[in-house]
Amino acid sequence: MKYLYEPDVEVTARDGVALMSDVWRPLEGQAPTLLIRIPYDRRMSGQFGGPSSPAPSLMALVNAGYAVVLQDARGTTASGGTFEPKVNEIADGQDTVEWIRTQGWSDGNVAMYGSSYMGMVQWAVATSGDAPGLRAIAPTNAAANWYTNLWYSPGGAMSLSLDTWWNALTYAGQEQRALVSGAGQDPTTLYRLAGYLRDPLPLNDATPLADLPIHGKGRWFDDWIAHPDFDDYWASQDWSGPESMGKVTVPVLSIGGWYDLKINGTVEGFIGVRTQGGSDDARDKSRLIIGPWDHLNWTGLYTDRHFGNEAAADVTPFHVAFFDEHVRGIVPDSPAPRVRIFVMGIDQWRDEADWPLPDTQYTDYYLAGDRSAATRHGDGALQTAPPAAEFVDEFTYDPRNPVPTTGGALLPAEPGLIGPVDQSVVDNRDDILCYVTPVLDEPLEVTGHVEATVFVSSSAVDTDITAKLVDVFPDGRAINLCDGVLRLRYRDDLSRPTPLTPDEVYEVTVKLGVTSNVFLPGHRLRLDISSSNFPRYDRNTNTGGFIATESIDDAVIATNRVLHGPAHPSRLTLPIISR
Repeated sequence: MKYLYEPDVEVTARDGVALMSDVWRPLEGQAPTLLIRIPYDRRMSGQFGGPSSPAPSLMALVNAGYAVVLQDARGTTASGGTFEPKVNEIADGQDTVEWIRTQGWSDGNVAMYGSSYMGMVQWAVATSGDAPGLRAIAPTNAAANWYTNLWYSPGGAMSLSLDTWWNALTYAGQEQRALVSGAGQDPTTLYRLAGYLRDPLPLNDATPLADLPIHGKGRWFDDWIAHPDFDDYWASQDWSGPESMGKVTVPVLSIGGWYDLKINGTVEGFIGVRTQGGSDDARDKSRLIIGPWDHLNWTGLYTDRHFGNEAAADVTPFHVAFFDEHVRGIVPDSPAPRVRIFVMGIDQWRDEADWPLPDTQYTDYYLAGDRSAATRHGDGALQTAPPAAEFVDEFTYDPRNPVPTTGGALLPAEPGLIGPVDQSVVDNRDDILCYVTPVLDEPLEVTGHVEATVFVSSSAVDTDITAKLVDVFPDGRAINLCDGVLRLRYRDDLSRPTPLTPDEVYEVTVKLGVTSNVFLPGHRLRLDISSSNFPRYDRNTNTGGFIATESIDDAVIATNRVLHGPAHPSRLTLPIISR
């Protein structure tokens, strides 16, 4: 296809701010247009996509007959105004869609695509219910609720590594960028400047963090730490509820990775539009794809786990087919599968009818056994039969010595910190309770949402409970699959923190998120329980106070207990698929 590249095109927002854009358009005639709005510099190489990337190939989209517009978000790179996450994305997105429709090279049909923040801006426009000409969106690694699926966890703990990294390294302003440049772009140096990398200090004691101008052009980081509860500040930014999803009238192609920090939000968005979307097209024609990837690595290749040659991503064909159908109106020979997932363990792609999988059988695996009589790091038992005897497992959680993050769905993308990682580096800590099944004789598939319901008590007025699902290989490797945390002050409601009564027993549920894995014969399934996962989450100081401003000297050591038995059926609930 012959096309024309027009750089530095000004799109004027309704308040007069110039949003700088690059345009690829047909040399002759009109074409449907794909829009990507970017806060990281529209000319960064990652925005041009391709194999093993979360983004489709821009030139492949152009060659498929689409015009493409890349735009710097307000207040970033070349665009005018002030950047404030989320604040202007609805209006600016609507204005850009309308601008595209008025151009002579546009046929009036527009779709949006992009990963991470570039996915969130799509939800902003689609949930506004007011973007004539918008025909489809394709958010990748994106969430509509930023409290539970980004800056905080579904259990109320702050996503410390992400929050400090994103602020310190992405929107630091000119002074910070000079400091970054002076650091030689060395990630370890930069993360330590952010004040969190495996440094056992609360936020206010991390002097580099306090000294760095991380607030950039806005003060959103201060706002995030000032609002640890899900209050009106967060509710006003939440586009994941029924009212917002009811305004989505276009099909949505949701794409994510099992180890992506926004995978829960990716799945939540798909379920929301499938069940609450505002049109038949939104409800029936939306699609979901999940691979064995994290936020940035889409090769399927990790130090401790290689998912095979088929794991590497090439999302371009999925985007082209989706846009051809819903922007151009080309009816495919056969409809695309509603859900396409990569099943780990067997390391294969599989098509499914819906999510959650319709044939899911939720099965309880009970915590059992006397850990004091066990051998290797005090493993307890994990079994489908209700336990016959009562036991209490106790450990000490010291905020000055938190359990280090060892893999998972997070950022930054530091080796050993992200993705599937052998848990041997933390296996012998005495503040982690491990519960394992016997060696499996038959394959066991777990695909869907995972939860742990445990009976706990603490000597403190507040503490955290973490839970991690692990696949133990015959060679001894223990590879993490999904995990979660619950700040116990939020055990009843994220909006209304309630202190614990010391030593009182509470039944609480920790959401571990989603996964798809076949535990093969010879493997064992393991649940790890503790009270910290640092620096992925901020450490609970156990005082019940305002954690972000407390000194390490204020921290309280907690004696935490997990009860299990007939009277306290602590359990791991797994989505089992039997076929």
